[in-house]
Amino acid sequence: MKKTESISFQDFMNESYKKVKRRSRPYRTFSFVPFSPFAMLDPTILTIGGIVLGVVLIERFLERLGVLDIVDKISSVMRFLFPLTFFGAIIYFLVTF
Repeated sequence: MKKTESISFQDFMNESYKKVKRRSRPYRTFSFVPFSPFAMLDPTILTIGGIVLGVVLIERFLERLGVLDIVDKISSVMRFLFPLTFFGAIIYFLVTF
């Protein structure tokens, strides 16, 4: 059964009876993306990336100079260290976030 409400003619004309006061209910929201892309600008992540980039540039520079023995040793070590560094940086990023 609906509740009948009586209003005055003045309220009817200025339509103040239509203004319903609603309380906002607090609700929780969840995001599928739990981090901001700007979080990758962490100094530790940038340092690791800079070190890896520096090793690659040194390796290419030595290759152009013709010092292939040193380049071969660097590349054999970096075959192991590059994936380790990559996964270590990802784990560090997820743990510290």
